Order: sequence, then C-alpha cells, then structure tokens
Amino acid sequence: MRVMVTGATGFVGRHVVNELLVRGHSVVAIARNIKRAREMPWFDRVEFIQCDLHEGFKSLFQPERLPNVIVHLAWPRLPNYRDFFHISKNLPADLAFLEAAVKSGVPHLLVAGTCLEYGMQYGPLTEETKTYPSTPYGFAKDALRKALQLLQKERPFTLQWMRLFYMYGEGQNKNSLLAQLDCAIDDGLPVFDMSAGDQLRDYLPIQKVAENFVLALENPQAVGVINCCSGKPISVLDLVKQRCETKASNIKLNRGHYPYPNYEPMAFWGVPSKLTILRSD
Repeated sequence: MRVMVTGATGFVGRHVVNELLVRGHSVVAIARNIKRAREMPWFDRVEFIQCDLHEGFKSLFQPERLPNVIVHLAWPRLPNYRDFFHISKNLPADLAFLEAAVKSGVPHLLVAGTCLEYGMQYGPLTEETKTYPSTPYGFAKDALRKALQLLQKERPFTLQWMRLFYMYGEGQNKNSLLAQLDCAIDDGLPVFDMSAGDQLRDYLPIQKVAENFVLALENPQAVGVINCCSGKPISVLDLVKQRCETKASNIKLNRGHYPYPNYEPMAFWGVPSKLTILRSD
C-alpha cells in the first residue's frame, strides 16, 4: 500500500516508517524538519515531503498521488499535556487536515490517540470505556476522534484510532522517565531522583508499538478505538529497577523526590482486545 505518515521523524513515527518499509509498503513521509529527516536510516527509501500541517497541506492531496492510508502521528508541543495550545491550535489544525484528506478521497485514516482521553479513571480500561479527559491534550484528542466519527456519517471512510499508553525506546523524549534514568546511569551519577514509584502504568517498547500500527493498518476490519498497550500493569518502581538491572547499574533511587502527576490516576492500564484478536488470527 501507499502509506502517508505524518510526524514521520517523531518518536513513534520514525519506527512506524521503518516497520512499514520492512512490511513492503510504499511510504510518503511528512515532517517539518528536513535536516532531522535526513538523519533517519530510512530517508533514501521513502518519498519525503517537508511540510508543516499547520501552515498548509493542500499540495499533499493531488488526485493522482493519493495514499491508500494516512497514519497521522504529528502533534506539536508534547509532552506539555496541560497546555491549552492542544485545544486552540492542534485540534482545529488536525481536524482541517484530516477532513481535507477524506474529502480528497483518502479512504482510510489511522490516527494516534492517547490514554489521557480516559482522564482520572482507575483500573483496567477497555476500548469501550467512556472517556472523561481532564487535560487539554486528552480533551483535544478525544474531541478529534469524536469529530472524525461524525465526519464518517457525512462521508464514509475507515477510521482506526490507535490509543497509545506509555512507550519507551530509541528516540524517546529526553525528559521521559527511562531516558532520564539512562542519562543518569551513563553519566555515572550516584543518585536518581524519582517519584515514590508506586503508581501502576502500562508500558510497551516502541518497536512493539510500531508493529501494532502496521498490524492494524493491514487489518482495516478492526475499526474504532484500538488500545495500544500491553494489558499488564507494572509499577514505575519495578520498571526503573528492571532498567537498572538491564544496564547493570547500582545507582541509588531517591524515591519521593518528585510528587505524583495530578493529571493521572494512581493505577490504570489498558485492555488490548482488538490487537489480541488480530495477533491470534
């Protein structure tokens, strides 16, 4: 298939592009920074288009070059989840882009969502669980999904909403937990400051996330919300300890240095029902 990937040089995008190429798909990679794109190992194997979707995108939808699928990952200003920018800027810009894609004739959208759409709900969260976002980021993503579902009634198209939980791996944000831990260990620091670490989360390695995107894309019968998660909660403390063991580090963990985030419940994880079915087929 001819697949257009927005946010192609981001943490998720760079791995999704590579996995698509491994699976034999033709990729049109969209990103704002061509210098960063040239650093990607796949740059010479894709059709790269430098484009800021907030500035203009009409040239992307030439009738003779429409993609079979758009994997929409672009979303500026993360991980500032509480920035109103997500509602005032990202939401209308993304909706305009995706609406134009559908009205140009693109038949299939695979869009990245977020577990923050669920808000302050505890325990296992299914794909049918109602959403109650409590951050601008979660609200904007949730509103985008609902708007696209309304657009389907006007002009039918396939919509897959890949709801991301927590991820780690090459290219992750330098301020993320494991990236900071790796840096502390590599720099030989004696102590690593963290929260108490008792909160339960759902983590996947980024390679598995990329594989899940391609698995969903190749199975368009799996529509609607798709929880991209392990389904297995782990405490942040255990995650950190596992990383220390992997890196053979005895760094001291200074638990309780940081407070728990006030926009996340203490314990929540996803139930990946649709991906489980797809893997078993």
